[in-house]
Amino acid sequence: MPKAKPFAISKELVWQAYKKVKSNRGAAGVDRVSLADFEADLENNLFKLWNRMSSGSYFPPAVRLVEIPKGTSGQTRPLGIPTVADRIAQMVVKQVLEPQVEPIFDEDSYGYRPGKSALDAVGVTRQRCWKKDWVIDLDIKGFFDNLDWDLVLKAVAHHSEDRWVLLYVERWLRAPVEHADGQQEERTKGSPQGSVISPLLSNLLMHYAFDSWLRRNYPSVQFARYADDAVIHAESYEEAATLLEALRSRLLECGLELHPEKTKIVYCKDEDRDAGVEVDVKTSFDFLGYTFRGRMAKNRWGKLYFSFLPAISLKASKRIRSTIRDWGLSRRLQRLSIDQIADYVNRFVRGWLNYYGRFYRSAFIRVLWSLAFQLVNWCRRKYRHLRQHRRQAIAWLRQVCHRQRDLFVHWELGAVPMVGQ
Repeated sequence: MPKAKPFAISKELVWQAYKKVKSNRGAAGVDRVSLADFEADLENNLFKLWNRMSSGSYFPPAVRLVEIPKGTSGQTRPLGIPTVADRIAQMVVKQVLEPQVEPIFDEDSYGYRPGKSALDAVGVTRQRCWKKDWVIDLDIKGFFDNLDWDLVLKAVAHHSEDRWVLLYVERWLRAPVEHADGQQEERTKGSPQGSVISPLLSNLLMHYAFDSWLRRNYPSVQFARYADDAVIHAESYEEAATLLEALRSRLLECGLELHPEKTKIVYCKDEDRDAGVEVDVKTSFDFLGYTFRGRMAKNRWGKLYFSFLPAISLKASKRIRSTIRDWGLSRRLQRLSIDQIADYVNRFVRGWLNYYGRFYRSAFIRVLWSLAFQLVNWCRRKYRHLRQHRRQAIAWLRQVCHRQRDLFVHWELGAVPMVGQ
């Protein structure tokens, strides 16, 4: 009889993990094996992975480190890309560990959780800013790079009785990263952002370092957290300042540090909140791609008033405009038909609309005017007789819009250039 494997990991669990990784796609890791390459010998590759994980002999390879742009500032942030096989292995563990820890997570933890989203966090924060005058806007320095391994493993061991889950989590934490020049770097803390298991491990650490600590010591305080991005509401400046200092000490105990410049206390200034507040106090903050600040709004009777509301942030607006410019509609895509252009850009715009159009949509529509005018430039490069006539190009597009308003998403939203513009 064949010798029994030390770890009871079913082949079905590995198969389900593969299907989830396939749906998420992703780039190749240090072995340069793409998902298509892996699938060329799928049955054999999955069997080898199952065999090694079940026997305890699976050791993850290094994580490929790439630098991706961070907004439009020119800065970058590191992203770790595991191999396809390693992503499947991590998904195997995630499928087992997540049901064990998900029930204990706080209702106001929104990041990387089933049935919750960033928009849920933005929506509940909007409502609470109307009720509480002050907000603590938190920023943790290098969160994923500074996760304390001992605390993470202690939390995993507390919730999972599967020895192999703890074994492989520790091996993933200790896996080196490989730089673009091929040099490998050993690590002593942190978990590469971009791996399958990192979001779950970070949520587990923040649950004990932040969520449950707040609930235990400040039960009346409301907050919303998405991974390491969080806001806390307070009744007064004094309450916010006291809480911030206590939280700063708490996170230091857990190996985490609040960014001294980016963490701030904000006054939710609106029409009814003005008296007795110093002029130089912060009155806006960014959270999950939205900027919360005082804005004009209409009440149910159509009367304008000054409210504290979220709208697409300046960083997100710049990123979208940069993406639109990078398409090169009037250069690289000049030969496409207008229907092909619409097919190309609409899939991006629909995604942006679904997220940034949820709150204060008019601010998002203003961002799309850059697309409207890029389309005018495409039209002038596409048709020789319109090359020197901007007004005629706008008029031509408006005729198309009149016949086919739903051709472009931004046309349906009203971002159609006027002849006089």
